[in-house]
This record gives sequence, structure tokens and C-alpha cells, in this order.
Amino acid sequence: MQLRVLLYETPDDPYMNLAFEEALPRARGCGISPDTLRLWRNRRAVVIGYFQRAEEEVNLAEAERQGVKVVRRFTGGGAAYHDLGNINYAISLSLGERKVSNPVDFIFTELIRAPVEALRSLGFEASVQNVNDIIVDNRKVSGTAATVSWGSIFFHGAMLVSADLSALASVLKVPLKKLIDKGVSSVKYRVTNLAALRPGTTVNDVASALASSFAKVLGYDGVKYDLPTSEELEMAEILYTYKYSDRSWNMDRAPHRQFRRAEEELMRVCRR
Repeated sequence: MQLRVLLYETPDDPYMNLAFEEALPRARGCGISPDTLRLWRNRRAVVIGYFQRAEEEVNLAEAERQGVKVVRRFTGGGAAYHDLGNINYAISLSLGERKVSNPVDFIFTELIRAPVEALRSLGFEASVQNVNDIIVDNRKVSGTAATVSWGSIFFHGAMLVSADLSALASVLKVPLKKLIDKGVSSVKYRVTNLAALRPGTTVNDVASALASSFAKVLGYDGVKYDLPTSEELEMAEILYTYKYSDRSWNMDRAPHRQFRRAEEELMRVCRR
């Protein structure tokens, strides 16, 4: 059996990209979709964690000046800058079919091996630090986050390949305490691009390695590239309409009546 891989993306609309990101574990959990790896990009965006305050993590004036959009994801963790020099990866698995006793341990001991082994296959000496950061040469190249929700196990991350680190440093804020604790003076000096470490490394190289590595770690015999189903796209459209296109979600994480409407519509798709 081969692992299903989607390359579906909407680079100029990060709100739809994140809506589709949430649609996949929901679709997997209710049995609409098989295990699925998604590889995708945003053109220019900052993706903040579920629990974060946008104004504390993002230089909003500078982001607006540069045309960098801010969108909130449904998982925790820190803020990440995205552009076409990133490759983002997301795996959605069935919680029931995996039958793991501790899903969180499974995510951060087994699933995180996939991006690490992908980098090693390309010649990088990659390792995990701080539970969910992937490090090469003492520089962070990928952050990850996860959730166990809707009957699914979901794990995703953003990999820096050839991103604009000057833009990253200008739009992301780093608390003074973190700078002192880390012994650095700027976001730019805590992260790096894979292409800076091994010139010639491309987004396509990393994407291909990620697909092969996730298949191997999960016990699949290779990969099968596919297109989104009509149900997945419908669920993404619901999430976009009622949640991700709403400023109150992206900037404030404010509870909103129409989010409940989204849940009702999503359940309708699941129950067909």
C-alpha cells in the first residue's frame, strides 16, 4: 500500500491554505479520507499558533507594509514565517486505526523521525531539540506542532529551504527573555536555510525526501500523488467561510457564533 500525498496549495491565499490544513484531519477522522501527507507553500505569510496573540508575535505594521498576511492555525506552538522558500508538511492519520497507547509520544518520537530522516537522506546532520524543533548545525530549520482531534492524529511543520530570512526577522517579534535565554540578538541568528548549509538544495528536493521518509516511517510501500476530493474541498470551503477568513479568528482567537455554524456544516459533510 502506498501513502497518499497531496501537493494542493493556494499560495496567494494563506487563509484557504490553513482552512484546507484543518479539513484534512477532520476528513481523516470521519473516514472520508485515507492517511494523507500534504506538502504545500504560502507566498508571504506569518502563521501564528492557536494560543498566541498576534500583536505580541508579529510586527503588524511591518507585515502590512510588506504585504505579509497573518493567519492563525488550529495547533499550538510558535509563529512561523512562510514564503515560497519554505516547504510545509502535514500528516493526517486515523487515531483508531493506529491504535497507539500514547498519541503524543507517538507524534514526537515516531512521526518527527520522518522530517529528520528526510534531511539525513539529503546529507544533513539533523536532530530534534526542545521536543519539537529540528536542528542542523545548531540552527533551527523546522518547527513542528500537532494535535489529536476529531478522531485523527495530526502533525505538521514548516521547513526553511531558501526563505527570505531578512523578511522573517523584520516581521516576527522575539521576546527579550527568549533572546537572553538563547544568547542571541535576532531571530535571524537562531534559524537558517537548508540551502545556506548545502548550496543547491531546493524545495523540490526536500519535498520529495519528505514524501519518501513519511512513507517509510509509517510502513508504506512508496507514495501515490493524488488530488483533493470534493468532500475535502467542501470542508475547506466551510472552514474558510466561517473561520479562517474572519479577522476575529486570525487576530483575536475570539469565540464567534459562526464558528459553531462551521461545526454543524462539517458534521453534515461527515455524515453523508
